[in-house]
Amino acid sequence: QVRLVESGGGLVQAGGSLRLSCATSGLTYSSYVMGWFRQAPGKEREFVAGITKTGGTTYVAGSVKGRFTISRDNAKNTVYLQMNSLKPEDTAVYYCAVDPSSLIAQRSYQYNYWGQGTQVTVSS
Repeated sequence: QVRLVESGGGLVQAGGSLRLSCATSGLTYSSYVMGWFRQAPGKEREFVAGITKTGGTTYVAGSVKGRFTISRDNAKNTVYLQMNSLKPEDTAVYYCAVDPSSLIAQRSYQYNYWGQGTQVTVSS
């Protein structure tokens, strides 16, 4: 059974930092592209960042470029999202997901396994 568990969310002031983790089990983790998405109240789920199987290529959305970094540790079956210079508009539930393709997909329907999400709240 595939399981993804996010952690590291919380309440932070604007300008602060958080590091999200997503621990996976039940799959050959190193065989999959991984992604992070977020969903704010009343908004659609949006792509934040993705990373290829070996971690050699990453892609982040324009709205977080220069502030967020995605990385992975294949020995620990874990993907991370380092978030710096946080803004109130970054407030959302953040999800990690598994992408069965070989490329970094940006549409949520292209991902087939999801975690339960972790809340990030940025106060002004």
